Amino acid sequence: MMERADSSKKLYSRLRLWEFPDQYIVEPTDGSCGSSLVISRKDGSMSLIDELPESSSVPKVRPIFGVVGMLKLLAGSYLIVITERECVGSYLGHPIFKVSSLKIFPCNHSLENSTAEQKKMETEFSGLLNIAEKTSGLYFSYETNLTLSAQRLNDLGDESKLLPLWRQAEPRFLWNNYMLEVLIDNKLDPYILPVVQGNILISLLDSFFLNCSSSFNNFQAAIGKDVIDVTLVARRCTRRNGTRMWRRGADSDGYVANFVESEQIMQFNGFTASFVQVRGSIPLLWEQIVDLTYKPKFQIVKLEEAPRVVERHFLDLRKKYGAVFAVDLVNKHGGEGRLSEKYAGAMQHVVSDDVRYLHFDFHHICGHVHFERLSILYEQISDFIERNGYLLLNEKGEKMKEQLGVLRTNCIDCLDRTNVTQSMIGRKMLEFQLRRLGVFGAEETISSHPKFDDSFKVLWANHGDDISLQYSGTGALKGDFVRYGQRTIQGILKDGWNALARYYLNNFCDGTKQDAIDLLQGHYIVSVSRDMTTPSQKGGGLEAVASFPLALSLVLTGFFFATMSLRQGQYDLRHFFFSFMWAGLSVALAAFVRANGRIFCNRPRLHKPR
Repeated sequence: MMERADSSKKLYSRLRLWEFPDQYIVEPTDGSCGSSLVISRKDGSMSLIDELPESSSVPKVRPIFGVVGMLKLLAGSYLIVITERECVGSYLGHPIFKVSSLKIFPCNHSLENSTAEQKKMETEFSGLLNIAEKTSGLYFSYETNLTLSAQRLNDLGDESKLLPLWRQAEPRFLWNNYMLEVLIDNKLDPYILPVVQGNILISLLDSFFLNCSSSFNNFQAAIGKDVIDVTLVARRCTRRNGTRMWRRGADSDGYVANFVESEQIMQFNGFTASFVQVRGSIPLLWEQIVDLTYKPKFQIVKLEEAPRVVERHFLDLRKKYGAVFAVDLVNKHGGEGRLSEKYAGAMQHVVSDDVRYLHFDFHHICGHVHFERLSILYEQISDFIERNGYLLLNEKGEKMKEQLGVLRTNCIDCLDRTNVTQSMIGRKMLEFQLRRLGVFGAEETISSHPKFDDSFKVLWANHGDDISLQYSGTGALKGDFVRYGQRTIQGILKDGWNALARYYLNNFCDGTKQDAIDLLQGHYIVSVSRDMTTPSQKGGGLEAVASFPLALSLVLTGFFFATMSLRQGQYDLRHFFFSFMWAGLSVALAAFVRANGRIFCNRPRLHKPR
């Protein structure tokens, strides 16, 4: 019965979800006349039907816009669907949608026959799915494959282009890859919707003030009579997906944390140009254990395996992108310097004609305000950029030029310094492309056109904010330079606030969020035989009452009274004594909190990854 879905390659774009007492039914409503999908609310099993069943009760009905997948936990399965979407523009001529709302429907009636312990564990796991519903930066298309860059799409053979979108997809960037397995096993191609995490930012730059409906950026700038369309796409890799602090460095296979492929696409008079850059954590086995310190110490794990891990990482990059130029932006001194030194040492084993490495101490050279000094970096990498180029297609879609290599940029988080640097490189590349097409003269730059310049800056600033939000929970630091071309007082103050917010999120929220990510991505498979430490087993009475707000309020209260007493100390020796007492208590409490940071921190509960 399931085989009937194979005959159709088109994805259903509008659907209706019926909630019956014993089953869910997903009915296509886009005029395709396809079979409806039935999901049992007892065990999550699936089948296809041609007509809706009769029911004595009135079922609840709601419109949905796609099936994200199915997730099986200990005793039940959970259906994940898109309940709200937003059209954000087009990618290479195809409509693109952003997920505005996800909803998870339980298929766990069999839980009634489970033991009390199983029910308790199921509740713990299903609670993580509530966090998963809030996942940000999810995009999809019913018509084109968002997991592939324009160059890889162009290189697809005719037979591959006839395959369903999920079969064309790049697994690294398919966010719901694991959740689709049940639908794939049941051969439900019209329901299998590929979803990517990252961002898609669209900017229309023209002299005729055309209107573009987009939830992101629709800018208007005059460049003679030319119409230029610029799109910026970020694709987050799922192989070592996670949150800041909880996912650092690489795994033993060479997959790194916060690996993002950023593609800048320019379209003009039928021509299409694409330029791809990548970012990713330093490819060593390293970590920062969250312990309530502002900057936890860097710890390199299994240093003897560093050359092998680095070799695997760059071998994979070479297979996918060609030549690689690795730009390391971390500090030369301190903890970052020691990490960078080990990275540079491991790179000596892989550097070749196709793999190059450069350390550029961003903070030492550029400081916190002189980002124009990135021109020093550009002089050192310009030959690689010009030699390996970009993709260029003519009006007929024929390849005139292709990108033969990729720049790989990293700092510690691969967020702030990295985004400033990548935006500079993207600017230079767009100028190359516009000169090649005759839009710009030999010495003309984006800065020569204020509206164009402003649009480009905002595009990359939003790009950095979105990636940062997904990894760290806040917008990017140094974003004012990318957005306005200079550092501002407001931007510096915003950076301070974001830094404090990151500290709080890293220590007290991201552990649970990391659990939810691992569950969704299949990095942790729920099993009765697996040990799971529940919150009640984590610690004693102190942990039950300890919390960051309590600890912080006590420390701040102590310092407040210390300050007040110190102000009166010049008039009264007793106040002088009390100021030292309050300061001493505050320092002691702060030291205790730091020493017992793991009691306060929100640690992951999932201990056995897939």
